[in-house]
Amino acid sequence: MVVEDDYDAEYRYDRSPVGALQGLAPDRVVYGGSISKTLAPGLRLGWVVAPAWLATTLTEVKHWADIAEPVLDQVALAVFIETGALDRHIRRTAVRYAERRRALLAAVAAHLPGWAVTGVAAGLHAVLVPQRPVPPDALDAMAHVPGGLGAIPLSAYAQAGRSRPGLVVGYGSVTTDRIERGIAEMATAAAL
Repeated sequence: MVVEDDYDAEYRYDRSPVGALQGLAPDRVVYGGSISKTLAPGLRLGWVVAPAWLATTLTEVKHWADIAEPVLDQVALAVFIETGALDRHIRRTAVRYAERRRALLAAVAAHLPGWAVTGVAAGLHAVLVPQRPVPPDALDAMAHVPGGLGAIPLSAYAQAGRSRPGLVVGYGSVTTDRIERGIAEMATAAAL
């Protein structure tokens, strides 16, 4: 069995989404995801496409693991999908998020010229990595800029002593002008 979660499938900015493995081997792949990024994390709704031989077992396990599913939320999501409203929403927000990513890249180039934006051009966050050594206290100062972009040092995602310097910066919930100001403020904080 392969369990597949194409985490950033809805929001890829530099190329078309990669096809799901599930379509290549529907009897061997369980394909799942959530609508946390596309709609709202608070809805706590996800989905699974499973082989027919496994569907009944997964349904039973889900029922006993969480007997109080939010039925109204599920019905509303089903209508959203059936009417095409979810597809229209994703296309509209993908344009908005791509614009925000471009603003982030431009702001980093302008205000943090010794930094690179790494990773796949997808999702709602980016990883900023300095190209030369940066003291840990400068990274902390950048992450704690008041009203900043929700930057988190890479060290928060690593085992002790095994992290490279850098920041994870979220851009999904901020405007392009706020991205510009936030990166400028982070550059100022790093220089202090």
